[in-house]
Amino acid sequence: MFDTLSGSLQKIFKNLRGYGKLNERNIKDAMREVRMALLEADVHYEVVKDFTARVREQCMGADVLDSVTPGQQVVKHIHDELINLLGSNHKEFDLNARPAALLLLGLHGAGKTTTASKLALRWKKEGRKVVLVACDIRRPAAVQQLQVLGKQIGVDVIAPEPGESVPALGRRARKLTEQSGVDVAIYDSGGRFQVDEELVAELKELKQAVDPRNVALVVDAAIGQESVHVAESFHEAVGLTGLILTKLDGDARGGAALSIQHVTGCPILLVGVGERPEDLEPFYPDRMASRILGMGDVVSLVEKAQAVVDQDQMVRMEERLRRNTFDFEDFLIQLEQMEKMGPLENLLEMLPGGAEIPEQAKQQLGADSGKQWGQAKAIIQSMTPQERRNPLLIKGRRRERIARGSGTDVRAVNDLMKRFDQMKRMAKKMKKMEKRLRKARK
Repeated sequence: MFDTLSGSLQKIFKNLRGYGKLNERNIKDAMREVRMALLEADVHYEVVKDFTARVREQCMGADVLDSVTPGQQVVKHIHDELINLLGSNHKEFDLNARPAALLLLGLHGAGKTTTASKLALRWKKEGRKVVLVACDIRRPAAVQQLQVLGKQIGVDVIAPEPGESVPALGRRARKLTEQSGVDVAIYDSGGRFQVDEELVAELKELKQAVDPRNVALVVDAAIGQESVHVAESFHEAVGLTGLILTKLDGDARGGAALSIQHVTGCPILLVGVGERPEDLEPFYPDRMASRILGMGDVVSLVEKAQAVVDQDQMVRMEERLRRNTFDFEDFLIQLEQMEKMGPLENLLEMLPGGAEIPEQAKQQLGADSGKQWGQAKAIIQSMTPQERRNPLLIKGRRRERIARGSGTDVRAVNDLMKRFDQMKRMAKKMKKMEKRLRKARK
């Protein structure tokens, strides 16, 4: 989402680093370019005005003008102000009460119902007892959608009874969750195409019935500045405790993420980065600022890997590689764990310099890697258990059969076998190097 903005800022920083010394004119020119980059990224003009004024004031200080690395000092000040703009510190939901009630608000199409199921899965994995409450009774099939999602993730859904109003459903659900020892109750409220009096009145009554500690607005980041106006309207009418931005994996310019917290004063709690149930990430202002400036977000990348990769399994596979007993069943497990990390183009954005890779190239890399992983899985799954455990059995006719079964050709099977052999040979070389190092130390 921030590729265009990141690219523009990188050019500005490159020019700044070319100056041996900075003066008022250099800084003024740079801030003009920063202002244009932010406006082009659809950041609210008042936010841009305040942001550039604060950065310019700091850049006129002695730490920049007298520094031997003035360009880097300017980058530091922009980084610090971006963190402030995004909310300074990471904020969490208040889940101390039992049951902790969360009222989700949002317009049609923002991804509110999907986000409700993602949150339920997230907290269920943490060992909490979660229940979903279907309060969107006007949108066709909204209740059924939530029930289907709840079934997929193994979470109960409290649905409205015939003729039951939204406030009445809220009161009944509150009583049920208090009696059944639920840890978190997520109320999926009704939406509209725009904020109107009827919606506001319904949400106020529901809020009074439920008395939630958390009132979060799900905002579609792809609609740009309109999302800021939507958040302001909901906050003024109902009162919000936090925001959830969805569709940050899209091609929007990202201005909403940079404007919405500053304008509303409500913290961004989570961001949606995909359609999968796992594609909901905590929002860290400092990490997002680093990504915008092209510095990457290695901490989030490591956390993502730790969350989806089975550490014990990886240790076992590493040991099997060292002993030269690694087979195609191990290889299949490894592929499946890599797929859980998400699209490759999203992972590239978390690496330092990842923002400088052209968007088309990232998408191509992602498509190529996804195709290769899918093809490799199909080939391995077309092998018999004996062939997976003993790859030496896979000769001419077996390769032809595997190619037919996987919908590929013999060349694709040969390529996979070759990559598999290369991996094993590399493991052998590493083992030999370790032995030499141990001897050298003695």
